[in-house]
Amino acid sequence: MTAQDDLSPLTRLLTLVPVGEERRKGDLSGSTTAILRNEIVTGVLPPGSRLNERELCERLKVSRTPIREALKTLAQEGLIIVRPNHSPIVSDMDIEELTSLVEVVATIEGLAGRLAARHMNEAKIAELGLLHYTMYLHHTRHELPGYFEANKAFHRKIIEFAENKVLLWVWDLLALRVDRARYTSNLWPPRWSAAIQEHETILGALKAGNEEQAAQHMANHVRNGLSLVIARMKDDISEPPSSASKSRECT
Repeated sequence: MTAQDDLSPLTRLLTLVPVGEERRKGDLSGSTTAILRNEIVTGVLPPGSRLNERELCERLKVSRTPIREALKTLAQEGLIIVRPNHSPIVSDMDIEELTSLVEVVATIEGLAGRLAARHMNEAKIAELGLLHYTMYLHHTRHELPGYFEANKAFHRKIIEFAENKVLLWVWDLLALRVDRARYTSNLWPPRWSAAIQEHETILGALKAGNEEQAAQHMANHVRNGLSLVIARMKDDISEPPSSASKSRECT
C-alpha cells in the first residue's frame, strides 16, 4: 500500500489542486477570460473594438500574462481576430457560420430534450422550475444580463439531465460560438417574451416525460431565436446604411 492509498478521497482530490503561484495564475487567466468574454457577448465590447494589452491591464488590474492567455482563448473561440503587429479586434458574427450552427445546435438540444425526458424526476423538475422562475423575474425587470445567465443555466441543466457526457462536451464547445447570437436575439422584446413562453412549454414536456415533444420544443426554440438574428443580420447587409441605422433605432 502506498502513502497515497492512505489518504481520504477528499485529501487525494486536494493534492491535485494547484497551489500558490501556479493556482493564482490560473485563476487570473480564467477570470480575465470570463470578463472579456462576457463583455463581448453582451455588447459592451462591440464588433470592431480594439483590445489593447496595456489598456486592458490597466482597466482589469492584471499583468500582461493573463491578458495574453485570455486573448489566445478568445481567438480560439472565434470572438476576436488576432492581427500581426496590431491589437486584436472583436470579430463580427459570421452569418454563414451561424447558419450552420443553428441546425447543429438545434439537433443537439433536441436530442438532449428527448434523453432528459427519460430521466426526469421531481427534484430535476424543481431545479428547472426555479431557473425558469428566475428567468421570468429578470424578464419582468428588464434585466437581460441576469436573464441570459439563468437562461444558459437552464439549457445546460437539460443537457446534464440527458446523462450523456459526450453530448455535454459538444454542447459546451458550441455554446461559446452561439452565446452572442442568443444574447442578441433577446434584444427584441417580442422575441424575449416568446422565449419565456417556449421555456414554459419545454418544461411542461419534460415534466410529462414526453420525449417527442421535449425534443421538438427544444429544437424549435433554438431555431426561433437564432434564425431571427440571422434574418436581422441579412437585413442590415441588404439595406442602405442610413436605412439600417434607422431600423435599429426603431427596435
